[in-house]
Amino acid sequence: MVYDIAVVGGGIVGLATTRELLLRHPHLRIANVEKEDVWSKHQTGHNSGVIHSGIYYKPGSLKAKLCVEGRKLAWEYCDAKGIEYRQVGKLIVATEESELGRLDDLMVRGHANGIEGLEMLDGAQIAEREPYCRGVRAIFSPVTGIVDWGLISNSYGEDAQEMGADMYLGHEVTGIERRGTVTVLKTPKGEIQATSVVTCGGLYSDRIAGMTDGARDPKIVPFRGDYLILKPEKSYLVRGNIYPVPDPEFPFLGVHFTPRMDGSIWLGPNAVLAFAREGYSFFSINPAELWDSLTYPGFFKMATKYWKMGAGEMYRDLVRSAYVEALQRYIPELQPDDCLPGPSGVRAQAMDADGALVDDFVFEGAPGIVHVRNAPSPAATSSLAIGKYIADDAEQRFDLSKPAIGV
Repeated sequence: MVYDIAVVGGGIVGLATTRELLLRHPHLRIANVEKEDVWSKHQTGHNSGVIHSGIYYKPGSLKAKLCVEGRKLAWEYCDAKGIEYRQVGKLIVATEESELGRLDDLMVRGHANGIEGLEMLDGAQIAEREPYCRGVRAIFSPVTGIVDWGLISNSYGEDAQEMGADMYLGHEVTGIERRGTVTVLKTPKGEIQATSVVTCGGLYSDRIAGMTDGARDPKIVPFRGDYLILKPEKSYLVRGNIYPVPDPEFPFLGVHFTPRMDGSIWLGPNAVLAFAREGYSFFSINPAELWDSLTYPGFFKMATKYWKMGAGEMYRDLVRSAYVEALQRYIPELQPDDCLPGPSGVRAQAMDADGALVDDFVFEGAPGIVHVRNAPSPAATSSLAIGKYIADDAEQRFDLSKPAIGV
């Protein structure tokens, strides 16, 4: 059979895209191709579970637009499916006077992005919402929430399957070849052919794009984030999300406090170079992938610029008391004994050859194919909107009016 469209990737973006294409074009034969034996195993299954408001992102960017749109679509989807989510809100806390200018700038950005209900709180008002949090001022975002994104992602997959998608689990794409008007996906279990292909490869998005002579940059450099978990008897310390004021001089956001749907509270994460693209622990090492990261010119330039920050992140990764010290900036009462080892995730961080971290979603097209080159956080919150964006793009690039001829 020749499918009309094959979507590579069974994470939240790939499954949302598969679902959206079938909602619009139920007559098409669509396949979803995933290398693991289950959906949502990697970034989707390891994320923090936050429904982001969209306040952080540059006005007019795809992240800003699709996050705000996707958040509202996610609420509607959860309501329709009976999937529980909670609007616990978020404080973005300035703990020092030097951060107040950036906090004011963030409020301006939030209003420009259309974030609803933002409030600027003083120290006393911070204590009313989070009695154990210390801060000079904070932005309160009431529309920030929490949900199980893995559950939602799998629900997208079930929707697509019910609408007729063929789901190929355990089919790793090892090559892509264009034969006339057909794109061939090569896997160890045989070829899958489609007139058009959309790739949502996450941690391997640059590798997959390279199979079709896609641009060398941006390149994925994996960064591991390790969390701590607050002991249950200390859960009274945190009510909602507590986040730092982002510093544009540094490439990562910093540690924060995240309530989870199961009642646990995650603390962190840090950000250290992962020694493998799926390296979820310090001892997970893939020599070829590590060498690939270390020899990329962009990584060398970034590491040279931020070596002190990187050394600090690595130190906190190995010394819990140092990790907790960073968290005590917001919750002074927190102690190392209050924390348990938590899970880890790996962020598919796109980087350019100058060492700059790519700050927006990136999509790239070639004959018969669309690549999602960069879709880190807030991709889960944005997933339904990203699916719509990709479907719009596919409708312009591909002829979807006539089904492919099966062979």
